[in-house]
Amino acid sequence: MKERNYPCVEINLKHLKHNVEEVNRRCNEQGIEMIGVIKGATGLPLIAKQYIDGGAKMIASSRLEQIEDCIEFGIKAKYMCLRVPMLSEVDEVIRLTEYSLNSELKVLRALNHAAKGQNKKHNVILMADLGDLREGFWDKEEMVDVALLVENEMDNLILSGVGTNLGCYGSIVPTPDKLEELIEIAEKIETKIERKLEYISGGATTSLMRVWDGNMPERINMLRVGEGVILGRDLELFFGYDMSSLYKDVLMLKAEIIEIKDKPSHPIGEIAVDAFGQRPNYTDRGIRKRALIGIGKVDYGNPFELVPLEEGIEILGASSDHTILDIEENVNNLNVGDVLEFKVCYAIMVYVTNSRNVKIFYID
Repeated sequence: MKERNYPCVEINLKHLKHNVEEVNRRCNEQGIEMIGVIKGATGLPLIAKQYIDGGAKMIASSRLEQIEDCIEFGIKAKYMCLRVPMLSEVDEVIRLTEYSLNSELKVLRALNHAAKGQNKKHNVILMADLGDLREGFWDKEEMVDVALLVENEMDNLILSGVGTNLGCYGSIVPTPDKLEELIEIAEKIETKIERKLEYISGGATTSLMRVWDGNMPERINMLRVGEGVILGRDLELFFGYDMSSLYKDVLMLKAEIIEIKDKPSHPIGEIAVDAFGQRPNYTDRGIRKRALIGIGKVDYGNPFELVPLEEGIEILGASSDHTILDIEENVNNLNVGDVLEFKVCYAIMVYVTNSRNVKIFYID
């Protein structure tokens, strides 16, 4: 039986390494260490390898199984657990990683106990919530108190630094003033413990705005970057930054046409809900040429975040396993069996690299 090649994701490793080198260079010029975040691409070890080959010293993910895959693949690096550890996984956090982000005293005590049991020292970064309302201490005095407890009472933990997350939930922009708030917290802690912290971690991809503008507050010395390296898309699309020094084709989705028909543009009959319980709106544009491709919502999530490279293609919607396209305006005489290529966003990258139905191919 002939091997089925589609749908697939093509990952250009050479272009990815270039992006890593470029972002890492810009960060290093401003005294910032770039941490390579791999969770957006489901922790693929060859993604992690390009980070390390491109100059990153540490790999980070919120999923410990992804870190373990990279270790077993032979990626020599320090590793960071990005998500506040679950109590049920503290032993694995200590076994697999050198650093973790934290905001709960109970978890810190459990990490200390696990590190003692494994005869290890583990670095922790305490997270401050500066308004994005995801993880982090909201009460900053509590954060200082917990820092003192880690420093003075938890012998197997090293208080490595403080950090924050901005933009992932509350859409808060990492402005210089906002990041200065993090520095103020760090300096309060440093006064109490009478030493400098190793890291002040100023966020993720959105904080690259400060690097590109050259106005990152001086003491921010770590950023945790995923999308900004792999896709190089969001800062340009949403904030208007010139990201022309980065390749935008590191990860491309390809899918095969399985049907082409002239059909009405409005469903015929009594309309209720679709397969996902939604009530879509349909516009009657008469008979139009439509194509189906062999990939659906279970593979990528939201069809309207796909960007077709072929001109004259409009995405109409999708079911679980089919994506419906209007190709009336396309001039290239598409046929069943033709393969269409799509740019993807962060959310689609997460889905397609995690789908068993989507094969992954690497371009060196």
